[in-house]
Amino acid sequence: MLRRNFIKLSATGFAAVMYSRLTYAAGNGNSLINHPDEAWAQVDDQWVKLTSKGGSVFTYQDIKAELKTSGNAQAVYIQSPVAELQAIKFKWKYQTSGYSKVLGDHWERTYGDMAWRTLGEVVRNPWYVLLYDDKQTACFGVKTGGNTLCWWGVRSDGMELVMDTRSGGAGVKLGRRTLHAADIVTGMSKAGQTPYAALTDFCKVMCTKPHLPKQPVYGINDWYVVYGKNSYQTIKEQTAAMAELVSDTNNRPFSVIDDGWQQVDDFSIVNDKFKDMHKMADEIKSHGMRPGLWTRPLIARKDDSKTLLSPKIPGRGQDDELILDPTIPENLDRVKRNINLYKQWGYNMVKHDYSSWDIFGRWGMQMKDSFTAPDWKFQDQTKTNAEIINTLYRTIREAAGDMYIIGCNTMSHLSAGVFELNRIGDDTSGKEWARTKKMGVNTLAFRLPQNNAFYAADGDCVGLTKDVAWDKNKQWLQLLAESGSPLFISAELDILDAEKKAAVKQAFANAAKVQPNGEPLDWLTNPFPEKWNLNGKEVTFNWD
Repeated sequence: MLRRNFIKLSATGFAAVMYSRLTYAAGNGNSLINHPDEAWAQVDDQWVKLTSKGGSVFTYQDIKAELKTSGNAQAVYIQSPVAELQAIKFKWKYQTSGYSKVLGDHWERTYGDMAWRTLGEVVRNPWYVLLYDDKQTACFGVKTGGNTLCWWGVRSDGMELVMDTRSGGAGVKLGRRTLHAADIVTGMSKAGQTPYAALTDFCKVMCTKPHLPKQPVYGINDWYVVYGKNSYQTIKEQTAAMAELVSDTNNRPFSVIDDGWQQVDDFSIVNDKFKDMHKMADEIKSHGMRPGLWTRPLIARKDDSKTLLSPKIPGRGQDDELILDPTIPENLDRVKRNINLYKQWGYNMVKHDYSSWDIFGRWGMQMKDSFTAPDWKFQDQTKTNAEIINTLYRTIREAAGDMYIIGCNTMSHLSAGVFELNRIGDDTSGKEWARTKKMGVNTLAFRLPQNNAFYAADGDCVGLTKDVAWDKNKQWLQLLAESGSPLFISAELDILDAEKKAAVKQAFANAAKVQPNGEPLDWLTNPFPEKWNLNGKEVTFNWD
């Protein structure tokens, strides 16, 4: 970089200086991250340092990591013909102490713990990281859909990117193939741009081809009313009653049937409470709503052959809970058949759940030091965990056809560009407001920049029940309905008085139309923002 350019950038703030030192302007006008100062490989739980050849190629014995310019990204390619490779790590040596705040993402859903942090807090920042110095925002990330699970570390003496290549709890056996591990991208805020707007722009850099719904998505979901104790009759009653509050006939709402319709562990067989899922779909359609259905694609049947099962690993499920190995083609065929079946029944949306838990045996909040327990393997150890997940997601996507797909408990960065919707946070509640505030408000504030950039970002339901104060739920309903994100409501019908019906009717009308993303105005200092810009108006909420 020419010195005059460096001086020009440094005058704008520490973030600009840092960004200019870590990146350079490519001939195509894009900023590319510099070649790392160090590269390391993890084998047998030990880190070994790779030797640089020309700055873009790093080797250790037969392990090789190479960077190649690919448009606006630095593509990383990895070879490890013999060693079972666990990870590759890049390091850049720079003083970062001038930053006041750092923000990363989560692996799958968020868990009410998103916040801007100080530099001294050493945490893994999944997928991307933002660095802010009270003037400008520097962004570092990887493109969505990559073949490794990636996280960023920010330390006082530099930055690092780890690309995890494990297969199950062991290193991957790549053999002779070359793994396209990740595409590293960077971004810098424009003059006067807020960190929120900078992240929104950067999400579009990380995901250039999102698979989005044709219209805004809204409707109802029965979970927070009955918590699995549903039936044909309860769905019929809820759909009929809530359909009366819908005013937009050009964009019909969804009625999503959650867990409870299936025959125990077989998601191709309906239980006696529902009897006929095709008839159920037709009933929902008769009320002007579009039917949706919940499923758990990797749960196994009790009579499944042990050869189809994923290994038992510490922490995953109960002793009697069996999980399908997603690397076995026969299991993927079953997933495909079930999704096709729902389409034949007449459903317009499928919500699939639990896949990250079923694969790793850990929730995202438990993946602080590792994704899963060590020393276990899938039947096929030649693919990384990210590749295995990508294959599962593509299988669901292809089988779904024109049905909408909501991923829940799915890897966020691997869902982008594949599913129309993604549940971006852990469950809200129909029983306690504190949980909705934690999992809903926090999640929406810190992941709305991904809305319509990665997917339609579903912040989960409004649980309209007698157990949650209306003055709180009324605000949560308004925020969801006016944020530009999907809106789903779980409502106890006997508490819907005239005021609540009017509020729901207005919320449905708002959610049915295209709106700009809401912006949390105090998110830099408040994990549960109270001041929001919604449709150009500043709105203040009282969450406590």
